[in-house]
Amino acid sequence: MLGPDGTAVNDKYFFVHQPLKGNGGITARVADMTGQIRLPDAEPGVRNVQEGVVPWAKAGLLVRQSLQRGTPYAAVMLTGDHGVRMQYNYLHDMPGGPHNGPRWLRLTRSGDTISGYESDDGRTWTEVGTVKLTGLPETVEIGLFVTSPGVLWDMAKAFAQATATFDQITPQGANGSWRHDDVGVVLESDGRTPHHPGGVVESGGKLIVTGGGDIGPATVEGGMRADLMLIGGALGLIPVLVAAVTFFTADHRRGRIGLPAGRLAAKAAVVGAVAFVAGLVASGVVVPAGLAVLRAHQNPIQPITLGTEVRVIVGFAALTAAAAVLALGLAALVERGVVAVGLAVALVVVPCLLATAGLAPWPLAVTPAAGFAITQSVPTFAHVDVDRSLLGGYYPLPPWAGLTVTCGYAALALGVAIIACRRKGRPGAAVS
Repeated sequence: MLGPDGTAVNDKYFFVHQPLKGNGGITARVADMTGQIRLPDAEPGVRNVQEGVVPWAKAGLLVRQSLQRGTPYAAVMLTGDHGVRMQYNYLHDMPGGPHNGPRWLRLTRSGDTISGYESDDGRTWTEVGTVKLTGLPETVEIGLFVTSPGVLWDMAKAFAQATATFDQITPQGANGSWRHDDVGVVLESDGRTPHHPGGVVESGGKLIVTGGGDIGPATVEGGMRADLMLIGGALGLIPVLVAAVTFFTADHRRGRIGLPAGRLAAKAAVVGAVAFVAGLVASGVVVPAGLAVLRAHQNPIQPITLGTEVRVIVGFAALTAAAAVLALGLAALVERGVVAVGLAVALVVVPCLLATAGLAPWPLAVTPAAGFAITQSVPTFAHVDVDRSLLGGYYPLPPWAGLTVTCGYAALALGVAIIACRRKGRPGAAVS
């Protein structure tokens, strides 16, 4: 399912709503929020469901163009552990106050402009955010919603559901009786029974609403990502690193006892150019071919623009070139080929493998392996919890920032090697 800008999104929630024609709004207090979370089974085969809410469980006020999934919306909400938020059109999130207890909320519409507010007492209000939903029809749906993304464990999302109690509910301009819709609910294999259905109970002027799912980017559920086509790219760099070191040591094998600094820089240029072409050919074949095969077998694919696909392909080539220059610089510094290869693999390949397994993602921010971020094809959104591994789509740094780190390491290694060669007076001592 795609959102207004073509991004894969989730749009599943329980909605208690009324039509709003023209301007108006709704005010209500989220008096309480509880939930259920499935945790890893303590006993095999026995489901371990406990009370609690996930950090991005949401309960609040929602206005949207229609009930058709993927259409524009805006909402102000209380979350499980991120306070009050204003979110709209799936990708955008604005923080309000850091409140987790009972909270008054208000959502107003004036033409295409939607504003969200919060309050401690229902009298003094603070604006959370104002957004413009271009092209809203005259009549929209406005009301109360609850949803809860699954809890993350075992590199997947397990069942989670939230229940919120709303009171002091005051529609402004909306009319008619409350309508109840479990938007996006999945049916069991019989095609009739809802799987983990939501619901609403009316009691003494209160509405107790239960819902599950999420309204936001579908970073995992939206399909296979283009960067997964290059998930073996780290291992593919090993021959490139070996070749770069071997290219440097060739002078010694031919009997040369020294290598001028200028020749070292020239070798780096050659190594970088050859590695770039090799990386470009590899990624230029693997990414489009891999996506084509997945599409041919009816596998869901994350939407990807031409610009992003080009950045992934060319970016991997640039990463390959930078890694090769880094290996060459290390060879000139340590003056032992085997040691240089080992260092290059430890700095570039090993951190990527650890991050892929979800064991240690942080080295991708501080080591030359940071450059793998250039292959990120789906952004990391702050308001969506993801498994902190490359398989889950988590990169600590933005794409170009990550590649900059790798290029910085390569430039540093080569620069120090050139300086060391000049100071020795006989640059590039023999390498074994």
